[in-house]
Amino acid sequence: QVNLVESGGGLVQAGDSLRLSCTTSRSTFSLLTIGWFRQFPGKEREILAAIDSSARHSYVADSVKGRFTISRDNDRNTVFLQMYSLKPEDTAVYFCAAKPRGDATYPYWGQGTQVTVSS
Repeated sequence: QVNLVESGGGLVQAGDSLRLSCTTSRSTFSLLTIGWFRQFPGKEREILAAIDSSARHSYVADSVKGRFTISRDNDRNTVFLQMYSLKPEDTAVYFCAAKPRGDATYPYWGQGTQVTVSS
């Protein structure tokens, strides 16, 4: 079992930046691919970004490319989602998730953190 904890969410104004963190106490964190997702009310979760265990490969969805970046610090068991130029339409619950290398799906999820962007 991998317990993930997101932090860094909150209420910001349009145009502000915010950095979300995803951390776990598991020593196997450095072996996991980590993804960031968000969910709007009544909608399915959408993937925003992902980064492999070595940080050599990452992905950012077209919908947020140029505004969101993903990075990781394996010494701190933490993955970051840096969000710039936030818009009211970015308001959602943000989740991080983890999967072992080679797995197609993410079996481990955090509880989510609310991001609210006011206009």
